Amino acid sequence: MMKKRAILYIRVSTDEQADKGYSLAHQKERLEKYCEIQGYEVIALYNDDHSAKSFERPQFKKLLEFAKKSKNAADLLLFTKWDRFSRNAGDAYGMINTLSKLGIEPQGIEQPLDLSVPENKLMLAFYLAAPEVENDRRALNVIVGMRKAKREGRFIGKAPKGYINVRNERGIARIDVVPEEAKNIKWIFTEIAKGKKCLEDIRKEVNTRGLIIQKSYFAKMIRYPLYCGMIGVSKYKDEEANLVKGQHTPIVSQALFDTVQDVLNGRKRNVPTTNKQKDEFPLRGFLECQICGRTLTASASKGNGGYYNYYHCQIGCGERIKAEKANTDFENIINSISAKSNTIAMVKANAKNIFGKSHNFQKENTAKQKLEITKIENRINNAQQLMLDGEINITDYKAIKERYEPEIRKLQTQITDASTMSVDIKTYLDFNMDVLANLSQYYVSGNVHTKQLLLGSILSKKMVFENTQYRTIPFNEVVSLIMNVDKGLWSSKNKKVQSKTELSAVVEDNGFEPMTSCMPCKRSTN
Repeated sequence: MMKKRAILYIRVSTDEQADKGYSLAHQKERLEKYCEIQGYEVIALYNDDHSAKSFERPQFKKLLEFAKKSKNAADLLLFTKWDRFSRNAGDAYGMINTLSKLGIEPQGIEQPLDLSVPENKLMLAFYLAAPEVENDRRALNVIVGMRKAKREGRFIGKAPKGYINVRNERGIARIDVVPEEAKNIKWIFTEIAKGKKCLEDIRKEVNTRGLIIQKSYFAKMIRYPLYCGMIGVSKYKDEEANLVKGQHTPIVSQALFDTVQDVLNGRKRNVPTTNKQKDEFPLRGFLECQICGRTLTASASKGNGGYYNYYHCQIGCGERIKAEKANTDFENIINSISAKSNTIAMVKANAKNIFGKSHNFQKENTAKQKLEITKIENRINNAQQLMLDGEINITDYKAIKERYEPEIRKLQTQITDASTMSVDIKTYLDFNMDVLANLSQYYVSGNVHTKQLLLGSILSKKMVFENTQYRTIPFNEVVSLIMNVDKGLWSSKNKKVQSKTELSAVVEDNGFEPMTSCMPCKRSTN
């Protein structure tokens, strides 16, 4: 009698490697021993380390390809248990039919079934469905466990930058702050909230500080509510997605996080694009075409002996100004103007009075906002107590909470914005009066970015360069009043009184802001 020929198939997924009886070596040993006892000839052996949720497994595909090319070469496909063959009942029945057409009978040596007996198909269904049910139950348990942990405010998974995975004394996983990384992450959020640097410049700068962040991770990180102490719970069945207060220590405040989201979403100050201005063209954007009235652009033209820089019109009207002359002439004008010390003193006195009143109003307003936050928090706490006492259901409590939490965040953001604007008046005024008193030094020694910021602060409109010279420079009202004192502003008592009144009114609406790390000076947006 001719020996039956068998193909051996063994499979183990990564998460089953440590399970008793599931190792590849153990399955191979069992199958070979079985064939020896039964007198079967082993013609091929295939082993997989992939999940049995489908038949998209590298070795099983090779097995099937071999069976199709070598018809009648094998009589049996042997494996230890049916869950080694498949964990999906629907796919398993289809594959059994495919193998049967090739003359191959699949069989689990530890769960033998004569599939020619109809009743045995019920047992096969059990063998195939039981692992699938087990998989589904395990997956469901994992989902339920993870959602429970998240609702309790516990972070699940690998800690993001700024945190590290640890366990408490009871062995429960949690995340702790990494101080040095957290310091840089807080700096990132603070810089974005200012709205003065483009995101890529901020990312590159933080990389130089020692916190290496890739572009894709950076884009996700700055929108991750974990950093303000919140844990996201995703939508699941009838449960809506929501945020819960985390058990970890936040790196940034809720107000700062919300401000950053407003900046990113365009609801607040726009994040600027990368500065493409060249040092050769500080006046780009501040010159107007004398022919058509459009803003001049700038570029370099190649000629005999090299490249030459020009400010020029874009529509071909012929306006063309040598950049070197326009730049030099403007610097000469800046060098020729200066402010008188007594004018500076008067402006400072008026500004201190105005800012002092504003600061007192701000303090009163902040106190009212904090009181309102306390009232709202009490309402939420009262609603929670009513829910615990059974007087309202959880749906009503969630509705109350969802109604009031945005109000708290809005008030917190307003408080943060107000405190950010609150600066030391003496430092503020001393710096800005120094800018006015030494305007030429700041302009001439500054880089192209500083020069453009100064131009935006001191000019009321664009300049016109006509017949190799500038028309009257359109300084704004504050700069004109302060810088032109040597042209008769103080020539009589009446003019002195009038000027003082004018200056007082102007200072209230305009001014300068003190130097920051990325913007030496800019016009106030009061």
